[in-house]
Order: sequence, then C-alpha cells, then structure tokens
Amino acid sequence: MKPASFPLSLAVAALALAACATSKVNMSTTAPSPDPRVGLRAGWMNAAEAAWNLRVVSRTPPSEKFINRSTPGDFNLINSDISFVGPYVIQGNFAGYQVWDISKPDRPTLHTAYVCPGSQSDVSVYRKLMFVSGEALNGRTDCGTQGVPDTVSHERLRGIRIFDITDITQPRYITNVQTCRGSHTHTVVTSPTDTANVYIYVSGSAPVRSPNELAGCSDAPPDSNPNSALFRIEVIQVPLAHPEQARIVSSPRIFNDLTQAPSHGEAPEDVTAAARAAAEARAHGGFTATFHGTEIVLGPGFVRFRLDSIVKARGAAGAPTVADSATLRTNAQRIVDLIVNPPRRGNGPPPGPTQCHDITVYPAIGLAGGACGGYGLLLDIRDVANPKRIGAVADSNFSFWHSATFNNDGTKILFTDEWGGGLQPRCRVTDKPEWGADAIFTLAGTIMTFTSYYKLPAPQTPNENCVAHNGTLIPIPGRDIMAQGWYQGGISVFDWTDPAHPKEIAFFDRGPMDSTKLVGAGSWSAYWYNGYIVSSEISRGLDIFELEPSGLLSQNEIDAAKLVHFDYLNAQDQQKLVWPASFVVPRAYLDQLARSNGLAADQVLAARNALARAERLSGQQRRDALQQLATQLSNDAQGSADQPKLRTLAAAILDLANTR
Repeated sequence: MKPASFPLSLAVAALALAACATSKVNMSTTAPSPDPRVGLRAGWMNAAEAAWNLRVVSRTPPSEKFINRSTPGDFNLINSDISFVGPYVIQGNFAGYQVWDISKPDRPTLHTAYVCPGSQSDVSVYRKLMFVSGEALNGRTDCGTQGVPDTVSHERLRGIRIFDITDITQPRYITNVQTCRGSHTHTVVTSPTDTANVYIYVSGSAPVRSPNELAGCSDAPPDSNPNSALFRIEVIQVPLAHPEQARIVSSPRIFNDLTQAPSHGEAPEDVTAAARAAAEARAHGGFTATFHGTEIVLGPGFVRFRLDSIVKARGAAGAPTVADSATLRTNAQRIVDLIVNPPRRGNGPPPGPTQCHDITVYPAIGLAGGACGGYGLLLDIRDVANPKRIGAVADSNFSFWHSATFNNDGTKILFTDEWGGGLQPRCRVTDKPEWGADAIFTLAGTIMTFTSYYKLPAPQTPNENCVAHNGTLIPIPGRDIMAQGWYQGGISVFDWTDPAHPKEIAFFDRGPMDSTKLVGAGSWSAYWYNGYIVSSEISRGLDIFELEPSGLLSQNEIDAAKLVHFDYLNAQDQQKLVWPASFVVPRAYLDQLARSNGLAADQVLAARNALARAERLSGQQRRDALQQLATQLSNDAQGSADQPKLRTLAAAILDLANTR
C-alpha cells in the first residue's frame, strides 16, 4: 500500500496561506480609498502621516544651527535643494547648508552645519568642488550673519560661492563669482570635449543690481544697451586645476524674439483673499501694488530695502521719514512694474521671460530643458559654453515654468508649474488639476508635443503650501518613473511611461504644520539616490524612504533600480541610466510583460523557468542557455502585444550571455 499523496491543489493553497502570513506586500493595483492623505492631523514634528508603497526609513530634524524651536516655519531657516556625493547628502538652507552622512540611511549623522546666509543656497557638487547659489540681499562675501544693511555694498554676495570639499567636514571657501541678478538656481554642466573645466549655468531671477555695486550691470532693454543683464543667462567656466579663476565666459540670450506667453489668472478665492489682505494692509499703513492683475501686499524686506534707497537718495541716513514712506507709496507700482514687466523693445508686443528659473541638462543627448517663467525651452548644449535655444513651448494653464526632467531615452520631457511661488496652497479641492501640475511632452528632434498633465491626486487643505516641485527619475529599466516633492502635498511617485496616462504608484504625506493657518513646510525635493528616495523637508529636516513592492512595482524592478550607482548626483545634471548585466534586469522586464499582458502567461512562466535554470549553470553552458532563451524570446516577439519590451528583454539576456 502506497502512502497517501498530498494533493497538489492543497499544497499550493498551503504555500499561499503561508505567504500571506509572512508577507505584507500589497499587491493591489488600485490606490487606497478613501485617500489616507485627506484629513491628517496637523503638527510640526508630530503631524500624522500616510504612506502607500513607501516605507519611512528615517526622519532627521534640522541641526541646532538651522532650526528655530520657538518659531515653526521660520522663513530664514528654510531647507532648500539637495545634492549628493559618496555617502553624503548636502542640504541647502536659506541660512547656509548642512552635510549629512547617510551611509546608514536609518540613522543619518550630521557632519557639517555651515552657516552662510544668502538664500536659497541651492547646492551642487563636482569632484572636490561644491557650488552654492546666493541671491538674497543679506548674503555676504564673508558668510557673516550680520547681513548687508546698505542699498549698495561690495560686501554683498549675489552669485555663486565655490567651496573645496576635499575634507567635507571642513569645507574651504575658495572664491565667488558675482552676477548681476544673483543665482536663484544653477546647473553644473560637464563637456566630453573639455575635461579641464566644468561649467555652471546660472539662473538669477532677482532685480538687476546697481552698477555701483557690480560694474556693468544694466536693466535697460538690450536694443538700447547690448550689455543688459535682462534676457540672458550666465555661463561660468571653472578650471578644475584652478577653481579660484572661475569666471563668466558667456551670457547667451536664449530668450531673443520670445513674446509674452498666455497664462491663467488666479483662482476666485485667491483674488478675494488678496483683496481683503491688501485692504487690511493699507488700513494699517502697509504698501501694496498690482501684480498680474491682483493687488498684493509688499513684503517687509522689499519695503525696507526701497525705503533705505530713498533715504540715501536724498543724502541722509537713519530711519525713513513720513515723507520717505509717501514717496515709496507713490512709486511702489512703478517699481514693481519694472521688476515683473520687462521693458518692451520698441512698439512691439510685450516680451517674454528675461531669465530662467531652472535648467536641467542632459549631456548624453546634448540637450537641456529650460523652465523659464512663461516658457519651456529646449536648448542645444553640445557647445557647453554657448547653449542655443532650438525649441520653445507655452501653455496658458501654466503660471510659472519651474523645472524640467527628461526621460532616460530622451523621447519625453516633463515640465513643472510652480503656480503660487511655492508658498501658497494650490492643491485644494477647488483648484483645477491642470494648474500647478506637471506637463508631459513627447520629444522628437526639436519638436515638443504636449500629451498630458499630472497633478497630485489628493486634495490638500488651504493651510498647506502645495504645488509641483523638484524630483528625479527612479532607475527602473523599461519604465519612466519619477519621485517628486509637492511641498506640503508630500511625495508622489508616478509612472509616466505612457505619457498620455501618468499614474501614481506610491506616496507619502504629513498633515499640515498648523490647523488654523498656513505655515510653510513640506518636501522641497525628492530624489532617488543609490536605492533610496531622499527628501529635503523645508521645516522638518531630512527624510529618507524606500520603495516597497506592490501590484504596481515588483521587487525585481526595485532590485534592478538599486543596481544603478551614482558617485555623485546633481538633479539638474541628468545622467544616462545604464544597468549592469544582472539576472534581476530581465526578471524586471518579465514582471512588466506579465503585468501588461504583453506576453502570454505560459510564455512568461517558461521564460522565468529558463532564466532560473541558466542562472544555476556556469561557463559555456550558461551562455548557451541564455542565447537559446534570447533567440526564443526574439521569435516570440512577432506575436507579442508588446514587441519593443520583448526585444529589450532579449537584448538584456544576450548581455548576460556575453558577460564573462
């Protein structure tokens, strides 16, 4: 009598139950409903949190030099953008920068807290050099904290600071390069034909400095002054052997012939709120002006600087008089107009942008995407020192073109719209999904063709600043997936492989800083770096996350992404993603084919089994098995619903076969 056999169906069921008992993988392809991001409890360091397909690895508050514990959201201590080198993340701050060691992502440690006010202190690195943007009026060449009280001063820094970070715990200030409009952001650019230098594209959006402060600065129309600081960017050349000799080598006028692009107005509730705030300010002696059709309250920094100029213009010193305030009140609108409305060239239509906000370069394809106020530009950067505009797009649904990202093969480009400037709530349930969103374009040669918008799908409260902001690609082979910060909207990870139908696949969010009023906070940027998503939180410090497998993203895809290693990363210097030969890469492609039904289920299973058998072999036997599998898959491609993906899979398997 034979022993009773265990039925196969029961064995499978038992294994499935065991897997359910030990695994927490959410295999759903549908976002949770109701959305857990809605209605989160407010708080500074203790706000409620919601996450889907993302695991919080660590939350690290700012160092003591960069936090005001008595004032949540202190505007002078805003954390800004981040850059990476080796195991370090360098986090910009309006008051300087912090260097964190993230070799243990669950326990980041502080290496340096370098106080050097100037805002917004965007940072980037190249080899042993670090570059820091400075634009604010209080920035000093000596990094002092006393500010610059004078309207005109040679002690003021508005441009690029350059540091030697050979010893990253003790950065050494080498020099600075002053520019007429300061540096709001900047982009490090390398040239394959000029390895002796590195270049910096400077985007400065501040008013033009007085020529008494920096010789040669002019805000006149270019047709009356060919050296005007308007309608151009600056290109700095940094000799790697002598970075102290860094200098501006060109000022390309990439905005020539552009006219003012159409854009939408403000939402009705914002117009009403602005009018109420302006009336209240005027009633209490405040200063207002009309900005793009809406009356706004002029900030204390703007007012103080202009009053100081008026006092000095009459040859006096000390506090402004009532007459000085009256002079400013009379001229406030004209001053604002000069800043926000560039001078016209003759009697033609209003001109377009005078400066870019941010430029993302992709040296491997010789292109850059410029997010330039009213336009998204395409630049040819093959001659690094002399970028040229070769394409431009506008969109009336965009308010302020902020940043750009290419997909890895250079067939798409995504632009973000920072409607509201980053400190306004623009993800409310009443806000249009096309406003404050990402716009996705296909790219063919010099032609950018609009395809769709992507906006954070969870409504945020009126007490949360929220709009599209900074992000990077996640190196998942075969897919275009991006992690992106949305300020107090949190972090959204979305798939835009199909540019017409972008889809969120993971998220993280906190409740607002305050339940009664808007206090600035949230994810300034969320970037993938060597296996983790690192986020610069404006008011709460540094956050690190890890992707979790789900029905929308497999463990093989995550493991394949982790194969891509960066020695350093500047998000605006986009690098070509290349995956080393590994069995996990074709497994990731097989997961994608199974998910999309691009290959029949029995063929997917057969390919998985053949790949597993080949992995157990070695030498010529492994090569033969892999070549046979690649040939079979190439033949299967003829009847596949996703022929390109199947051919990519076959090529990845051949790479494995050719690896010694």
